[in-house]
Amino acid sequence: MIKPWIFEFLQIPNLSEADISPETISAVFDEGFKLWLEAEKLGFEGIFFSEHHFGLSYSPSPNLLIAAIARHTTRLRLGTMGLVVPFYEPWRIVEELTMLDHLTNGRIEVGFAAGVPQELSRLGVGMEEARERFNEALEILDAALERHAIEHKGKYWKFDNLNLLPNKFLQSSPPKWTTVISATSARKSAQRQSKICTGFHSVVDVKELFDAYRDESAKFGFAVGPDQIAIRRNVCVSRDEAEAREESRAAKAAVLKVVAGDPRVAARTSSLLDAPKAGSGFTLHDDDYIAGTSAQVAEQIIEQCRACGAGHFLSILGRSLGPRHRENFILFGEEVVPRLRRAQVG
Repeated sequence: MIKPWIFEFLQIPNLSEADISPETISAVFDEGFKLWLEAEKLGFEGIFFSEHHFGLSYSPSPNLLIAAIARHTTRLRLGTMGLVVPFYEPWRIVEELTMLDHLTNGRIEVGFAAGVPQELSRLGVGMEEARERFNEALEILDAALERHAIEHKGKYWKFDNLNLLPNKFLQSSPPKWTTVISATSARKSAQRQSKICTGFHSVVDVKELFDAYRDESAKFGFAVGPDQIAIRRNVCVSRDEAEAREESRAAKAAVLKVVAGDPRVAARTSSLLDAPKAGSGFTLHDDDYIAGTSAQVAEQIIEQCRACGAGHFLSILGRSLGPRHRENFILFGEEVVPRLRRAQVG
């Protein structure tokens, strides 16, 4: 079975700054909330909320979004993919995640990310410092997820017998995720026994990354199967194949313009937090964009998941308000989700 998830980006409407009113902003959250409630009825496994700042997303705090939806759902898994660790105090992350585990009645999924260069640079956080903070914070987070009193002596944090409250997860061990786009970070995640998720790459490169994760896991006696691995893709589904493919092409062009063409990224391509290959900087492959009719989309997803052994599929389902956003969402839920749940991987 391939477990289908929503990857929620919360796209800002394609309007000029002058045209974005308080009502427009509220509409983004209102439409998102309505669709999230429908996701449970449509059979999605859950929702992973992303975290982004200063750009084209209204998702600066995934924990707030999880809290908002938690008591209106009963089955959906709710997670972060992921909290940008260098922006936080790690002890506070654990306390908030413990709260959310109880607010969701044990449905929280814990995902961490290092962040993206253009957002870090806006705050004057360099790549070296971000790497250091991320790696040190993970040591604290891993310890805190296992016990409520922690000790640590590092460069950025020092504390003795720090008691965290609330101090017990409802789940004995909440699923732990890390976003990765390099074999090095995949191997580190294997050592931490964290599940992993990736995107952007071709299926061939994704398989190489996952193979590195599987090989490293074997060294530590960590059993890895499809349930430990996820891929994230942009998806456009329509009853009109041509319409879906045109929307997909436009979506890719928009992302390349905003992200890959950002001079703050280009100036730092040799020192990205988690570059796919040494010196390669940011890449965006056609495999990251899946489009077509429901049957075609399901076939592409199943083929990709089988090729790399992923048991989870995270879908970015449209990045705009309006009827097409909803149609994309509903068609995926009604016609693609059942096919994925029937598929076999590994």
